[in-house]
Amino acid sequence: MTAADFRSLALSFPEASESAHMNHPDFRVRGKIFATLGPKEDWGMVRLTPDQQATFVRGKQGAFQPASGAWGRRGCTIVRLEDANESTVRQALSAAWRNTAPKRLAEEFDEE
Repeated sequence: MTAADFRSLALSFPEASESAHMNHPDFRVRGKIFATLGPKEDWGMVRLTPDQQATFVRGKQGAFQPASGAWGRRGCTIVRLEDANESTVRQALSAAWRNTAPKRLAEEFDEE
Protein backbone atom coordinates (compact mmCIF):
# COMPACT_ATOMS: atom_id res chain seq x y z
CA MET A 1 0.00 0.00 0.00
CA THR A 2 1.35 3.42 -0.95
CA ALA A 3 0.30 6.91 0.06
CA ALA A 4 -1.19 7.32 -3.42
CA ASP A 5 -3.26 4.16 -2.90
CA PHE A 6 -4.46 5.40 0.51
CA ARG A 7 -5.33 8.81 -0.97
CA SER A 8 -7.23 7.25 -3.87
CA LEU A 9 -9.24 4.98 -1.56
CA ALA A 10 -10.04 7.81 0.87
CA LEU A 11 -11.24 10.05 -1.96
CA SER A 12 -13.45 7.29 -3.40
CA PHE A 13 -16.15 7.82 -0.76
CA PRO A 14 -19.09 10.17 -1.39
CA GLU A 15 -18.31 13.84 -0.74
CA ALA A 16 -14.77 13.01 0.41
CA SER A 17 -12.28 15.80 -0.11
CA GLU A 18 -8.62 16.33 0.58
CA SER A 19 -7.45 19.19 2.75
CA ALA A 20 -4.53 19.67 5.12
CA HIS A 21 -3.75 20.49 8.70
CA MET A 22 -0.48 20.59 10.61
CA ASN A 23 1.33 20.43 7.23
CA HIS A 24 0.04 17.05 6.13
CA PRO A 25 -2.93 15.77 4.10
CA ASP A 26 -6.27 14.91 5.62
CA PHE A 27 -9.48 13.54 4.18
CA ARG A 28 -12.84 14.98 5.14
CA VAL A 29 -16.51 14.43 4.62
CA ARG A 30 -18.54 17.62 4.96
CA GLY A 31 -15.64 19.32 6.69
CA LYS A 32 -14.96 16.60 9.28
CA ILE A 33 -11.74 14.56 9.21
CA PHE A 34 -12.08 10.79 8.83
CA ALA A 35 -8.48 9.97 7.82
CA THR A 36 -5.05 11.54 7.45
CA LEU A 37 -1.66 10.79 5.95
CA GLY A 38 1.43 11.28 8.09
CA PRO A 39 3.89 14.08 7.29
CA LYS A 40 6.21 11.70 5.39
CA GLU A 41 3.20 9.87 3.93
CA ASP A 42 4.49 6.50 5.16
CA TRP A 43 1.51 5.98 7.47
CA GLY A 44 -2.13 6.89 7.59
CA MET A 45 -4.65 7.36 10.36
CA VAL A 46 -8.31 6.33 10.39
CA ARG A 47 -10.92 7.48 12.91
CA LEU A 48 -12.45 4.27 14.20
CA THR A 49 -14.42 3.45 17.30
CA PRO A 50 -12.44 1.67 20.05
CA ASP A 51 -14.25 -1.59 19.20
CA GLN A 52 -13.48 -1.24 15.49
CA GLN A 53 -9.88 -0.41 16.34
CA ALA A 54 -9.55 -3.59 18.42
CA THR A 55 -10.87 -5.66 15.51
CA PHE A 56 -8.40 -4.19 13.00
CA VAL A 57 -5.43 -4.38 15.39
CA ARG A 58 -6.24 -8.01 16.21
CA GLY A 59 -6.95 -8.99 12.60
CA LYS A 60 -3.92 -7.53 10.82
CA GLN A 61 -1.03 -7.47 13.26
CA GLY A 62 1.61 -4.95 12.42
CA ALA A 63 -0.39 -2.92 9.92
CA PHE A 64 -2.76 -1.34 12.48
CA GLN A 65 -1.94 0.09 15.89
CA PRO A 66 -3.66 2.57 18.20
CA ALA A 67 -2.47 6.16 17.91
CA SER A 68 -0.65 7.36 21.01
CA GLY A 69 -2.40 8.93 23.97
CA ALA A 70 -6.03 9.93 24.23
CA TRP A 71 -6.52 9.92 20.45
CA GLY A 72 -5.68 6.24 20.34
CA ARG A 73 -7.91 5.42 23.31
CA ARG A 74 -10.79 7.07 21.42
CA GLY A 75 -10.19 4.87 18.37
CA CYS A 76 -7.77 6.78 16.16
CA THR A 77 -5.73 4.08 14.50
CA ILE A 78 -2.40 4.27 12.71
CA VAL A 79 -2.05 2.29 9.47
CA ARG A 80 1.52 1.36 8.54
CA LEU A 81 1.17 1.54 4.77
CA GLU A 82 4.05 -0.79 3.91
CA ASP A 83 2.44 -3.56 6.01
CA ALA A 84 -1.16 -3.00 4.88
CA ASN A 85 -3.16 -4.39 1.98
CA GLU A 86 -5.77 -2.62 -0.11
CA SER A 87 -8.75 -4.69 0.98
CA THR A 88 -8.19 -4.16 4.70
CA VAL A 89 -7.40 -0.46 4.31
CA ARG A 90 -10.57 -0.02 2.23
CA GLN A 91 -12.57 -1.62 5.07
CA ALA A 92 -10.93 0.62 7.66
CA LEU A 93 -11.48 3.76 5.58
CA SER A 94 -15.09 2.76 4.98
CA ALA A 95 -15.67 2.40 8.72
CA ALA A 96 -13.94 5.74 9.40
CA TRP A 97 -15.98 7.49 6.69
CA ARG A 98 -19.24 6.03 8.07
CA ASN A 99 -18.28 7.08 11.60
CA THR A 100 -17.79 10.65 10.40
CA ALA A 101 -20.34 11.17 7.61
CA PRO A 102 -23.80 12.50 8.45
CA LYS A 103 -26.21 9.63 9.05
CA ARG A 104 -28.33 10.35 5.96
CA LEU A 105 -25.31 10.44 3.66
CA ALA A 106 -24.05 7.12 5.07
CA GLU A 107 -27.53 5.61 4.59
CA GLU A 108 -27.64 6.84 0.98
CA PHE A 109 -24.25 5.24 0.38
CA ASP A 110 -25.55 1.93 1.80
CA GLU A 111 -28.48 2.04 -0.67
CA GLU A 112 -26.21 2.38 -3.73
